Order: sequence, then C-alpha cells, then structure tokens
Amino acid sequence: RSPAKSLPGALWRMYLIQLSIHDDPQTAALLNERGRIELASSDPIVAGAPVPAGPEELVALVDTILRGAFTGDFAVALDRTAAFCRVQASGATHLADDYEATEPERSTALTSRAARLASFAEELATASRLWRRGELI
Repeated sequence: RSPAKSLPGALWRMYLIQLSIHDDPQTAALLNERGRIELASSDPIVAGAPVPAGPEELVALVDTILRGAFTGDFAVALDRTAAFCRVQASGATHLADDYEATEPERSTALTSRAARLASFAEELATASRLWRRGELI
C-alpha cells in the first residue's frame, strides 16, 4: 500500500518484478526478446539482459539488478528495472497484437500486463529521480 514515490513503494515494485520473472521465466524471456526487437530505444541495453536471453538468464539478470539495489547505486538499480519493464511492456504489447484476432482473451491479458509494466516503469523512473535528489523516503 506504499505509494510509488516512496522507498517502500519502489522496493515493493522491484520485488514484484523479480517475483513475476521467477514465477514464469519462459514468458518473461519471450516478452524480453520481442520487446528487445521491437523497442527503438536504449532500454534493452540499460536493462542489461544478454542477447539472446533465455529464462535462466532473465532470472539471473533480475536477481543481479536487485542485488545492485543493496550493494551499488540504488538509482541505477531503479533505472535498470524501469528499462527492463519498458522492454517487457513492449514485448507484451506486440504479442497482444499478434493474438488479437485468434485468441482475444490472451491478447487482453497481455495488454493488461503491458499496461501494468509500463506503469511500473514510469513509477520506478520517478523513484530514481527522487532518490538522486534525496527525496525518496
């Protein structure tokens, strides 16, 4: 219940991303690959996933990012997690488009997932800026 613009809220969102990758690394790998291909930004590089990134590599990546939150620059961990969320959201959006005509329920689920990931990305990027200014409490 912590707001996104708070330290507990940012940590909770990062934990939820980690949990979602651990729960379904195959889907995460699929979304990552599709998002990496479709997204025209530096986000795949900032997130730091290997190319190609299989399920095991994504689990290792998300665990590394979260370890970085506690051993390195927290703002960098927030930025990397936000970038990862944008890549995943792009992948989910494009897969939703693929399934729209043949599997509308799956398309809807992927669209909802993309919206949630995009929201997390925005919130984590905001938290990073607040952390750098010393205002994330």
